[in-house]
Amino acid sequence: MPLIDNGVYVAGKRIENPRSLDETYRLMHAHAGMGWIGLYRPSPDEVRSVAHEFDLHPLAVEDALLGHQRAKLERYDEILFAVLRPARYVDAEEVVEFGELHIFLGPEFVVTIRHAESPDLMKVRQRMEANPDLLAQGPEAVLYAILDQVVDEYEPVIAGLENDIDEIENDLFDHESSGLSERIYNLSREVINFQRAVVPLVKMLENLQRGSEKYGVDVELQRSLRDVLDHTLLIVERVGSFRSILDNALTVHATIVTRRQTDQSIQQNEEVKKISSWAAILFTPTLIASIYGMNFRNMPELNWEFGYPFAILLMIAAGFGLYWVFKRRKWL
Repeated sequence: MPLIDNGVYVAGKRIENPRSLDETYRLMHAHAGMGWIGLYRPSPDEVRSVAHEFDLHPLAVEDALLGHQRAKLERYDEILFAVLRPARYVDAEEVVEFGELHIFLGPEFVVTIRHAESPDLMKVRQRMEANPDLLAQGPEAVLYAILDQVVDEYEPVIAGLENDIDEIENDLFDHESSGLSERIYNLSREVINFQRAVVPLVKMLENLQRGSEKYGVDVELQRSLRDVLDHTLLIVERVGSFRSILDNALTVHATIVTRRQTDQSIQQNEEVKKISSWAAILFTPTLIASIYGMNFRNMPELNWEFGYPFAILLMIAAGFGLYWVFKRRKWL
């Protein structure tokens, strides 16, 4: 069901559990309370129903319908529209899975449109309902709690990426590791995507802080937002260091591969030298023997008493002579 959870709140306490959007609208007006509508992959008609009821800006509605938006925060008069990019680390596949969360925030309503499993907004709702004083501060408090949950869920992603980077660093100097360049590239791409999800949060939170006094946001809530901002800045810093480490790892890996190829080439050259040297040494006696084996009539050595010993001695001398030359040139 697209409608995951609906509630009408008065003074921070849940007083109604409407089962449809129309019932939610009616009860909100009847109790003059705050409506918190949670939608999961809603149909276009449901999004348009919410847009009509709360007079949402067409551009924001279009973004919510199309999806695939970057993380951002936009204000349309009294209505805030936020797009968050939650993330979770999938241990089995060692990949980061990104979601998309749209939030419409008005004076008396909060509408969340979720397109993925993350973040767990049920935890946010339970946390807020357990703290009526915080929830009584209105939609701004709900937005803070959602931002806090999204940022908290980034921590397991950081831990997973850090573990993957440690494995890559261990494999850098492993001669038997294969496909390391591809793994570094894929992990770098995930880190870049994670940066695109996290970095915009810094500006979003700073803008919320700047507008806090103008819109009468409670001082304690402002401090809580500042705490989320500090947490986000730490994550941004760590993700930035991950990218630097991976860039260096890719450079080091390329250097190691080049060096190994050079070493292999040098080793192959040395082997070629040795093979060529022994081939020349063995070829020389064969050449001498083949000359004397041609049996021409005018070959004085054939009738010479010392012809055979001379040929053998010549073969040995030529072989040792070549061996000495190649040894001196360090081919052998």
